[in-house]
Amino acid sequence: MWFQEADRIIIAPIGKIQWWLLQEVSEVLAEAFPLPASIIDPLPFPYELVVRDREQIKASDLINLLADLGLNGLVSGIIDYDIFAPGLEHLFGEADPVEGISVVSIARFREEFFGRGQDQSLLRDRLVKEALHEMGHLYSLRHCPQKTCIMHFSGDVEVTDQKRESFCPDCRGTLKEVTDGGYQTF
Repeated sequence: MWFQEADRIIIAPIGKIQWWLLQEVSEVLAEAFPLPASIIDPLPFPYELVVRDREQIKASDLINLLADLGLNGLVSGIIDYDIFAPGLEHLFGEADPVEGISVVSIARFREEFFGRGQDQSLLRDRLVKEALHEMGHLYSLRHCPQKTCIMHFSGDVEVTDQKRESFCPDCRGTLKEVTDGGYQTF
């Protein structure tokens, strides 16, 4: 579903995700984009999609799983399991603007993944930034060269941590243009 056809944003937890994290994503996306956001009941964890030799799930398989549900709106799937795309070691997220679906993995946003102590605040910041980034792709935004822009590509958490929770003036202008002014200054 193209963003122009959508009347809401749907947060789709895949497997068990802490409710407060879903609430944070829902609130930020609803504030940033001109649509209300809601959270659906968690989907069962898709064990059948796990690529056993990698212990990861291919992001496009998750997008297809969500597309098969026929949800009416822009979908932000969130999973607490590592994801990848062919040719890449891992992904934080992926978006399919034609389907109107994005997926975000929080596995590598956890400090515990790197053998460090738990940090819920950092986990929240990283997840929200990636959810905003992927939703930006659903609104046809491309990667941005400005390192603090939410649309800047990040392949590691250090780059994610350097980004702000907002779009740069150029990306903000593009969003205002494509939404006929419906984009909130965020």
